[in-house]
Amino acid sequence: MELVSYDWWAFCFRWFHILSGIMWIGLLWYFNFVQTPSMPKIPDEQKPAISKVIAPTALFWFRWGAMSTIATGLILAWLNGYLFNAIKLGIGDGTHKYTVIGIGMWLGTIMWFNVWFIIWPNQQKVLGLVEASPDEKKKAGRLAGLTSRTNTMLSIPMLYCMAGASHFY
Repeated sequence: MELVSYDWWAFCFRWFHILSGIMWIGLLWYFNFVQTPSMPKIPDEQKPAISKVIAPTALFWFRWGAMSTIATGLILAWLNGYLFNAIKLGIGDGTHKYTVIGIGMWLGTIMWFNVWFIIWPNQQKVLGLVEASPDEKKKAGRLAGLTSRTNTMLSIPMLYCMAGASHFY
């Protein structure tokens, strides 16, 4: 007798995928629509509270939200039997659902890569967690910011594809 059914596992990973995605994209949008535009308005003596307390904690949840989202999404695709078809964008299958979910997965993967290999290493310099000269910090801040804005723009078609695959097909 099966202790926990396939349906339970599929639902569980879908739920964790949604929760992780909300954490990740919610923080992404917080950084780009709230924190970054608000920084010039914050008095200089109060800015250390952002860079020493809020930003490191928010970036922790941001990057692990990204990791959890991609991990649960890949497991979910595998459990539902479309992982390979989505990775190859449905090419040769004649199934639009795999193309749409595949585009969403690839966009999410690019965004995940940006978080872990561009944004986070550069933010470590900006926040003083890794030693860097003032010039290196400035360049790192610019690159992290541009990459974060790129992820914000990629999140819109990514979310559209993720929702579209399950609601249109």
